Amino acid sequence: MKKKHEICLLSNEFSEDQALWVKVLDENKETIVYSIVNLSSNSWLDEVIQSKAKVFIARPPGLSDQSKQLYDERLYIISKVLNKTIYPTLNEVLVYENKKFLSYFLKSSNIQHPQTFVFYSKEEAMQFCDVTKYPIVAKFNIGASGSGVKILRTKKKAIEYINQSFSTKGAPKRWGPNLDKGNLLKRGMHYIFNPEDIIKKISLYKIKRKTKQIGYLIFQQHIPHNFEWRCVRIGDSFFAHKKIAIGEKASGTLIKGYENPPIKLFDFIKEITDRIGFTSLAVDLFETEKGDFLVNEMQCYFGQSDRYQMKVNGKIGRYRFINNEWFFEEGDFAKNACYDLRIEHVLKLLESK
Repeated sequence: MKKKHEICLLSNEFSEDQALWVKVLDENKETIVYSIVNLSSNSWLDEVIQSKAKVFIARPPGLSDQSKQLYDERLYIISKVLNKTIYPTLNEVLVYENKKFLSYFLKSSNIQHPQTFVFYSKEEAMQFCDVTKYPIVAKFNIGASGSGVKILRTKKKAIEYINQSFSTKGAPKRWGPNLDKGNLLKRGMHYIFNPEDIIKKISLYKIKRKTKQIGYLIFQQHIPHNFEWRCVRIGDSFFAHKKIAIGEKASGTLIKGYENPPIKLFDFIKEITDRIGFTSLAVDLFETEKGDFLVNEMQCYFGQSDRYQMKVNGKIGRYRFINNEWFFEEGDFAKNACYDLRIEHVLKLLESK
């Protein structure tokens, strides 16, 4: 009998986050035996030390800075002190839902991105308001679907935002339903027929409402755009589609464009991810009028509203880079929100060892 691979899932305190990992691990029981360690528990370190797993799957939280900091600190110990193999890598987790850290990482890695400014000094932020061009974008450090993004069009609005950020109130943020997603009737009907989901949503909204950003702020250069490219790389599989903007925001709208993505886009994604050692993530980026790409986000976990991530000539599939050429392969490679592809990638990494 072939020996099974031992894997440990490093969960967080939000059970919903790891549901798809549990699903694909259960579906691969013929080749995998797995355990779960909750990194928010007091016994996490003893459990990790005792584990015989060859790879530790990380599933960081993305709702509050406190939960994310706890998870990142403990994952650092597992990766750097205990020298365990982490999937996704530690750096991929560190930039996830941490816009401050991501801005430092992109700049130090010489990856093109919108200019980003992080201020811990109210005085410095006010001085910035005197010299910057408007509009500017204000961002929450943690939060998906554009929940903490504000377009500040005037110096007056920027000063108001700064005053809130350096007060007990904190920076403004949407914590309730995302009305930009559309399909309100369909979403409402879902909750009528699935009332248990309402309770889950309300508990998430309560967590988001309690999460405040106080004592610092993030400003970003405003890049006019009608869409963002959503690019995904998992192992040697590459995908891309457009996230269409409503107003001036593309994040969270769930409106997609599936026209053929340009090959130069995949060249860009492959070059930067190869260089920094990232192989399991989504990259959201802007395309400038000159045809340059600017990285806006990097997320090792991301939402997926359709079962596929890309269409080429109307056919779903993926791109792979083989013998220095890009090849399109037709097929349903992004099902289960790309978790099938993730577990395939994990198994390949284990077999290569």
